Amino acid sequence: MIILGIDPGTTRIGYGVVKSEAGKLICLDYGLIISTDQQKKADLSKAILDLSRLIHLHKPNMASIEKLFFFKNAKTVMAVSEMRGAILAVLSQNGIPVHEYTPLQVKQAVSSYGRAGKDQVQRMVRLILGIKEDIKPDDAADGLAIAICCAHTIL
Repeated sequence: MIILGIDPGTTRIGYGVVKSEAGKLICLDYGLIISTDQQKKADLSKAILDLSRLIHLHKPNMASIEKLFFFKNAKTVMAVSEMRGAILAVLSQNGIPVHEYTPLQVKQAVSSYGRAGKDQVQRMVRLILGIKEDIKPDDAADGLAIAICCAHTIL
């Protein structure tokens, strides 16, 4: 089972790809899809194309994405919502089932504590996946955490 985890943002989309094999999770890939300017439709198209390439490379059986939880800035929430919509459309076009999780659910699944800090979540992601080095940037670590959450919830 291959799971794609996605942490949507306005200009940075963190992703992580994990494989569940014999009861163990293995990291296949992680990184960022970058859209430099949300106002330019060409950048949104590039982000969609990059996500499509990632899907074709890893052929995930399912995807997980972070739910919008709380934003103070209405302009930011609109931009993230648009990006989430584009991401969900690409996943749907590729026939990939999607599971959505709140940040609290992700933290709970990865660290057993829903109010864990970013450093604690990253340490647990590294421990679960056997990754020695720091996962940079944080958006990529979040993508892996979302994939782990899905694996722990669904499998």
